[in-house]
Amino acid sequence: MVKVLKSLAELKIGQSAIIDSFTDKEMALKLLEMGCTPGEVVKLDRIAPLGDPIAISVAGYLLSLRKAEASTVLVSPI
Repeated sequence: MVKVLKSLAELKIGQSAIIDSFTDKEMALKLLEMGCTPGEVVKLDRIAPLGDPIAISVAGYLLSLRKAEASTVLVSPI
């Protein structure tokens, strides 16, 4: 089975996914410290009125990310 990956920024409101990997090593360190670890389930909860930032549920809390930051996280939709 082929794994379909997309960036976290591409999710729709209410959609969940599993974190697979990161495309930016510096941003990955920051996100890992905030609980965004590979294998963790994330859910897109909110998008700001102008589309940036977004709010995701991860590791039991709500995390706000800029679209540029979210685009560095590769996820596998559930």
